Amino acid sequence: MTSSPETSAAKSADPVDSLVLHATDNHVAWITLNRPEALNAITPDQRERLIQHLSHASCDPGVRAVVITATGRGFCAGADLRGGPPTGEPPAGEQVAGEQVAGERVAGDVARMIRLGAQRLIGAVLDCEKPVIAAVNGTAAGLGAHLALACDLVLAADSAKFIEVFVRRGLVPDGGGAYLLPRLIGPQRAKELMFFGDALTAADAARLGLVNRVVPADDLEKTARDWAERLATGPTRALALTKQLVNASLDTDRTTAFAAEAAAQEINMTTTDANEGVAAFTERRTPHYRGH
Repeated sequence: MTSSPETSAAKSADPVDSLVLHATDNHVAWITLNRPEALNAITPDQRERLIQHLSHASCDPGVRAVVITATGRGFCAGADLRGGPPTGEPPAGEQVAGEQVAGERVAGDVARMIRLGAQRLIGAVLDCEKPVIAAVNGTAAGLGAHLALACDLVLAADSAKFIEVFVRRGLVPDGGGAYLLPRLIGPQRAKELMFFGDALTAADAARLGLVNRVVPADDLEKTARDWAERLATGPTRALALTKQLVNASLDTDRTTAFAAEAAAQEINMTTTDANEGVAAFTERRTPHYRGH
């Protein structure tokens, strides 16, 4: 994807803002990775900005759906492993969450870096209270693949690829990969992808169930916009509660799942949209949901 809706907000002087574009259009927040020369490998600063945008989307009543996409020929090549200092390096004595700023590595540093870094990013997608669509315009590798797969719906250009690249670097998958993949495609398929690190075409990813729909590259933005705007006119709180129930379903027993379902129903029936939906049904008209 080579373009993004223009934001109506004043542009910040923060240089990282040019590396993670953000705009809200028709109640849809568009979050666009914009380091095409690096295939959108994520720096610590970019990761923090992504988390901020997702957190803001959760609490902003003006946002009712989110799209994550990228510029250039890559969706996201994973975490930036090339070393250089992150854009906007923190003052002495401070650090970007999950990154060791200086000094010798000690026991626990790597676990802390993963927990406060890649895992926080994936958690921010899973926990976002609005539906999140990944519009995968190109290669999604490593953490980039997991960023896409954590989204509620995944659209992919026919040229996109998904790569569990960790094994190629002698690394263990991070960013929740060993949590996400078995739940999406089962343990054997997940291990095949993670053990070999082979590139998976968009068509094969769809066949396995990792992608909802594959579209021509030129149609990706339009399809993402159509889906997101359809979600943005839906019952936002009901969608948020549905997302929570589905995401938790594979981690809970039946008794817990049924109790959560009943509680979600109780909460949802206090919303304006639930009352509107029932009224529209009885009055035989199209409901007009307001997102609360």
